[in-house]
Amino acid sequence: MAVTIYDVAKRAGVGIGTVSRVLNGSPQVREETRQRVLAAIEELNYRPSPIAQRLSLRKTLTIAVIAPFFTRPAFVERLRGVEATIAESEYDLIVYNVETTAKRDACFHEVPLSHKVDGVLIISLSPSDEDVARWEAADVPIVLIDAHHPALSRVVVNDMAGGYMATQHLIELGHRKIAYISDPLVNPFNFTSSRDRYQGYRQALADHDLPFRPEYHQAGEHGRAQARALAHRLLDLDDPPTAIFAASDTQAMGVLEALRERGLRAPDDVAVIGYDDIEVAEYLGLSTIRQPFFESGVIGVELLLKRIDDPAQPPQRVELPVELVARQTTTG
Repeated sequence: MAVTIYDVAKRAGVGIGTVSRVLNGSPQVREETRQRVLAAIEELNYRPSPIAQRLSLRKTLTIAVIAPFFTRPAFVERLRGVEATIAESEYDLIVYNVETTAKRDACFHEVPLSHKVDGVLIISLSPSDEDVARWEAADVPIVLIDAHHPALSRVVVNDMAGGYMATQHLIELGHRKIAYISDPLVNPFNFTSSRDRYQGYRQALADHDLPFRPEYHQAGEHGRAQARALAHRLLDLDDPPTAIFAASDTQAMGVLEALRERGLRAPDDVAVIGYDDIEVAEYLGLSTIRQPFFESGVIGVELLLKRIDDPAQPPQRVELPVELVARQTTTG
């Protein structure tokens, strides 16, 4: 039969509360009593349960991550950064995958209030004021990655600047008929990246005295096949674009597929630029806007651990840089 904390207390002639305080290094135990308890632990070869130790510290030593569609390349890379950082800490990780708004709402309600985690990372899902008020009332540390709320610490990139950068690159190459393929700008998950990149696209056109042509913006559900269909729609126009900016590398891959199906080449016939710089982008020679996915996961965990240790600190906003990576699909 396994030795319990009650056996140690009996051998040392003290209460279990005293044994617990010794195990947790409390200074509120006389040295003579501490040595007696330690001797009993050694004699009985007692090994405290990790779960019991966590409960005695009023900590679960567990962090939750709430992430949508976490099989997509961008989310995989962010989770790699999260996992690598947590692996160097004393914390365990639980990941909740969100693929419907109902699951998002359930996770927002249940996970931070479950008392099963010490803090929560939320990726790409911006909470409402009501969500934040509920979490603050429960005193749960929350950090956002690629999401926004002024009351919470967050790690973000400037997607408007990235959209501007991609469009300006095409303009500097001499293109005047530039299209944009994206996710729907308004969506039930309140994703903001496609909308922010669209704003950067529009601003770059305006700053270079180029008219915005509504037919050059095509939006559909995220995915390579959907982007391929949208690209065909653009190429069917009476005056098709000479360059296409896709809001993600996955969508840019669909654009390249549509070009191949028509016997066209990038950049000779249509230049193509994506966004994210996922691993396959370099293999395809895809021009893109690089954002630091892995680093955002690392910094998100670091911010959360700081908030767990010091919940009173004010929220921090960390903005990571984006970078143009020009490859063969725009520069030849």
